[in-house]
Amino acid sequence: MILAISGSPRAQTTEYVLKQAAEILNAFGHKIIQYNVRGREIGFCTHCNYCLGGTGCIIQDDLQELYPSLLQADAIILASPVYNGGITAQLKTVLDRTRAIFPSNKNALRGKPGVAIAIGGDRAGGQELALQQIHTYYIINGMIPLSGGVFGANLGASLWSKDDVEGIMADGEGLRSLKKTLKRLSEYLEEVKK
Repeated sequence: MILAISGSPRAQTTEYVLKQAAEILNAFGHKIIQYNVRGREIGFCTHCNYCLGGTGCIIQDDLQELYPSLLQADAIILASPVYNGGITAQLKTVLDRTRAIFPSNKNALRGKPGVAIAIGGDRAGGQELALQQIHTYYIINGMIPLSGGVFGANLGASLWSKDDVEGIMADGEGLRSLKKTLKRLSEYLEEVKK
């Protein structure tokens, strides 16, 4: 199972891209579960250290339902619109709150492949910075960041929305970067199975 997390507070471009991603990965034979931050109550991590006791996060909110999926996932996709040259505050909060899963298993995400998707309102709207922020999370937690490779998908999928779904549909290069990145993820998962 591949867990795809949309870091967008709106039901527009990022969720559309993840629907496209699910279609691509389904065609490769993978099951996708999508978690959207939109409309959910997710509190900020206050670094209270409650989780260090190994009993999870003290904050009881909508993020509790994500923890089991993170642990069970064979791979993780993090997708975000670009806000001020990075990922959204909502996605950053999700990443911060995953701190709660590590005291009981410091290797909870170790070795899992992860890919990054960034959607910008401009062609050069900060997508690479957002992709790097996601990759940093993967590296810190012992995951394996994957990209689609050179020539168009160096860090993952980078799309230009022009602030609406029609912009993404017209972004042939961005959609190619999405397909390349997801194809590489599928190939990697197949290699691991062997």
